[in-house]
Amino acid sequence: MTSVRTLLEKPWIWSFVGALVVWLATIAFTGGYGAGGMVTAALSLAVFTVIVGVGQMFVITLGPGNVDLSLPANIGLASAVAMKVMGGSDSMIVVGLLAALACGAAIGAINYLLIWALRIPPIIATLSASFIIQSVDISYGRGLQIKPPPGFADFTNWQVLGIPVLAMLTVVFTIGAALALQRMIYGRSVLAIGQNIRAAWLAGVHVGRIRFLTYTLCGALGGIDGALLAGYFRGANVDIGNEYLLASIAVVVIGGTSVAGGKANVPGVWGAGLFLVLLLTMLNTFGVSAGVRLLLTGLIIVGVITAAGGEKAIR
Repeated sequence: MTSVRTLLEKPWIWSFVGALVVWLATIAFTGGYGAGGMVTAALSLAVFTVIVGVGQMFVITLGPGNVDLSLPANIGLASAVAMKVMGGSDSMIVVGLLAALACGAAIGAINYLLIWALRIPPIIATLSASFIIQSVDISYGRGLQIKPPPGFADFTNWQVLGIPVLAMLTVVFTIGAALALQRMIYGRSVLAIGQNIRAAWLAGVHVGRIRFLTYTLCGALGGIDGALLAGYFRGANVDIGNEYLLASIAVVVIGGTSVAGGKANVPGVWGAGLFLVLLLTMLNTFGVSAGVRLLLTGLIIVGVITAAGGEKAIR
């Protein structure tokens, strides 16, 4: 009983509870039809939110005001860059992925340089950068008809025993992110800056360098996410990353990471990613209209955060 109570005190556990509840509600409505397929689809789609969610989590952990609002534009541009570099050829897959990674990393680095050089809040700097990136993407990627290489498209949709391979690899990645956060100097520095930036500086943490690396990491993850999305959906699109602006922030908050900084929960990002995908599936299954769906989504998200402890969950 004590172990159960201890588990329920973990903010991130409620994201998994929420995912389980909406999954059970959906299969109850369908009479159990498609239960396994629903889990497979949820894992496939949650991957993309988890990847950018981890990047956003590192940024938000830096402390109040830190957020990357350029991710949707970043994803859109990187998807176009990846497809253009690959040119539909399997032999260019690695080069295309590296190009998308470099594109995203460059955007992340520029985001921080804007914050540092102009002394403006991250929310303003990254939002301003997103407009510039979107303009570049429109001129570069608009009307792009290049399809992903067959091998790359197959890889992003590959499953083993009903489990997407991309989800397996993302689990390995998130384990690495959790270890980096707790065991590496870089991760501990991010947590220290989020808890008290002045104390971290006095303790010898290279605050500017860590913040630069964090924004660059977030941008790089947005870039690779764009390439993977283009492979999964069989092509690049200027608007392919639009839904990941609020989603990348929602999975961080629902997953138990403190918006005040200094506290992060990697497992919760996975739970929240699955919760959001399954929630959308449930509402679509119930035949809820778009307007009501948005309202219910917001209310349910607030409910999950409240169940996780309200103030305790975001501090």
